Amino acid sequence: MDILQIENVSKSYTNHKALDDVSLAVPAGSVYGLLGPNGAGKTTLIRIINHITAPDEGRVIFDGHPLKADDVAHIGYLPEERGLYKKMKVGDQALFFAKLKGLKASEAAVELRRWFDRLEISDWWDKKVEELSKGMAQKVQFIVTVLHRPKLLIFDEPFSGFDPINADILTREILRLNREEGSTVIFSTHNMESVEALCENITLINRSRNILSGNVAEIRARLGQGRYTISFDGDPDALFAALGDRILASSVTKEHGLLKASLRLRPDIDRREVISLANNAVDLVTFDRALPSMNDIFIRTVEDYNRRHGITSTDV
Repeated sequence: MDILQIENVSKSYTNHKALDDVSLAVPAGSVYGLLGPNGAGKTTLIRIINHITAPDEGRVIFDGHPLKADDVAHIGYLPEERGLYKKMKVGDQALFFAKLKGLKASEAAVELRRWFDRLEISDWWDKKVEELSKGMAQKVQFIVTVLHRPKLLIFDEPFSGFDPINADILTREILRLNREEGSTVIFSTHNMESVEALCENITLINRSRNILSGNVAEIRARLGQGRYTISFDGDPDALFAALGDRILASSVTKEHGLLKASLRLRPDIDRREVISLANNAVDLVTFDRALPSMNDIFIRTVEDYNRRHGITSTDV
């Protein structure tokens, strides 16, 4: 079942189409990546999901029904541009936001203390927000976002400003909320390593349109078809001569005393035949499929789309 369905949504502002007939579906209980270059339309879509603005066309289905204002109570949103009242004490401010989310003061205080302990910021309860580092302030806002246990969590660049240790702490908490408490999570991020580590499905928006959607593993396997990495001892020229026109593209590097060839083979080629030919030409050590990284997929897909539509990097 999908907790969120975006159906043919379009949104325009003066002289700018922010979203153009965008559709996607977010499975309940999943971790979903919402990707795209700056200005692609991601923030506009998130604002529509949060009922901050309305689409010009199309509709949003949340938890089986058309999205309505009351549904925002079941959505937790951590925006990229965060804001806390600098002169307030951290604990007082967290309690204030918790009560805005509908929690009673006594319940909120217990839950907040528990979360402050989990994220190792208990010593900051009585300090003013202006005394916090950026990372500490983001931890506070993360807590406020998840405290009321919403069905859907939306994080916009959640790891921005975090050192690796605190980013790891936050990652573990997000996965715990997803796996143990059943929260569906949407990530909007430029960190493709996080996408590979956390996301099951993604949508890539570019120039206001959805240009790629699907399961991360399936996308990597499909776009990596025909791509292999070979480690070997021997003469690269002998290897390439043996494989002949079966190779569409190749490159060779040297790592730890071994030569490594990256190959893109014709799609109709029998892999077992390639292994046999390679092994007869050189001393073959490994032969592996070369799955593209999400970073490679992001760049290649956006560049291919822009090229097909005659868009240059200087176009607005």
